[in-house]
Amino acid sequence: MNTFISEVIDFITNVMSNLGIISGFLLIILESMIPILPLAVFIGLNVITFGSFFGFLISWVATVIGCMISFFICRKLRDKFEKRYRGNKSISKFKKYINKLSYSNLVIILAVPFTPAFAINIGAGLSDIDAKRYFSALFIGKLPMVYFWGFIGKSLMESITDPYTIAQIIVMLILAYLVSKVVNKLVK
Repeated sequence: MNTFISEVIDFITNVMSNLGIISGFLLIILESMIPILPLAVFIGLNVITFGSFFGFLISWVATVIGCMISFFICRKLRDKFEKRYRGNKSISKFKKYINKLSYSNLVIILAVPFTPAFAINIGAGLSDIDAKRYFSALFIGKLPMVYFWGFIGKSLMESITDPYTIAQIIVMLILAYLVSKVVNKLVK
């Protein structure tokens, strides 16, 4: 079974290598809009195919672009959505929650690898959150998330059992939080 999986991964990475970095971008952007697709696998494939640095960079930029596209689509449909679900208390409560999020909390939510980014993009697009604020939070928050999934995608067991990797992820989360505090002062 391991040989079969290894051969499939080799085949996919060869195809991606032949198509170039655009294949890595498209996979990640597609995942941003279709949440059932496995982001960890796609980031892992980018890291394996294009190396740690370029695989990370491609995945990070594509994730931010994909989230921005989802945000804009939801922002464009916001008026229709509000007319249709005006009296729904759950939706109203969720929208208020998103609107009240501090900048640092938004960055942390976006940075946590298991947060459903698709739901956050929809919530932010339907809320009154400032687009510039959301995008700057994306740029900061997606760094540790992509870093985490890059390690997980490359080697699941190594990432989970290696204390150095876990420490790096924790440090990146703390740095994302601290950077968000500084940027929050600049954005206001």
